Amino acid sequence: MVLAVDLGQSGTRIRWSDGHYETSRAKRATESPLEVLRDVFDEMPDVRDVRSDLVAFSLTGIYGQVPDPEKYGVLAAEYFGASDVAVIDDGLAGLIGALGTQDGVALSVGSGVVAVAGRKGMFSHADGLGHVFGDLGGGFWLGKHGLERALATRQGREEDMELLAYLHAEVRQFDQLESKTGSEANWLCITTAKKVLEAAENNVAGALTIRNHGARQLANTVKAAWLSSGGSQNESFSLALLGGLSRNRGYEEAITDSVRKLLPRTRMTAVRGNHLDGANTIAMTMKEDVPPLLRWWHKL
Repeated sequence: MVLAVDLGQSGTRIRWSDGHYETSRAKRATESPLEVLRDVFDEMPDVRDVRSDLVAFSLTGIYGQVPDPEKYGVLAAEYFGASDVAVIDDGLAGLIGALGTQDGVALSVGSGVVAVAGRKGMFSHADGLGHVFGDLGGGFWLGKHGLERALATRQGREEDMELLAYLHAEVRQFDQLESKTGSEANWLCITTAKKVLEAAENNVAGALTIRNHGARQLANTVKAAWLSSGGSQNESFSLALLGGLSRNRGYEEAITDSVRKLLPRTRMTAVRGNHLDGANTIAMTMKEDVPPLLRWWHKL
């Protein structure tokens, strides 16, 4: 039996053979995945009744570099009696969950962005650098650009009254922030993303510009991941889109069009499963380290 854990930026999900648990407790920018997992396990009902020799952690916030798995192994042994623990970058879990053994790329577009490619047993990772240095085209990026354009218009530094009017509620929330640079400001950017995409669907010119720029950024991320896995620009491969923002029809179409301009033989593929499915498959079938995206801990 595998106990699979998916720690994300919007919540945490846990699944085992005869049960599951889900919480909105998520990894915030200033926290380590390890401390969030401990909080989640402490709040999980009847956690001491759940036992599993094999645990798989799919983790956000490790930037494509799985750390020494020792502390994660000890944590899983403490709570679940685990003897074998797979620590997985969530991009790899997303890829395996979405595509299985197919060669291709999984692009996750949520509050952040990560693309992982797999080709003939080789894997590569692109973006996933966090909102300060990356995550281009993700939720934080979309919301930030929408709000900064609206706020600049209000100050007379831009001329986009249509977007300012569309984001009037979000601008009011900005005015009420005690800190314009803290965690609440970050969350406001993330929650504004859907409103920016909605504005683009309604042909608000400023929002369309932001959305299309985001799609081009994401296409560059897909291309970087695919070429770094050994793929070529004119090679056929599967692309799966993951994450809540990719389900916006207009954004999905803009991303697809932008990717095909760079990689014309891209095949859009339906997602087979989620990060929990991917973590489960990895724990059962990929028994060796795949640095830097997968590292194992084994109890001595």
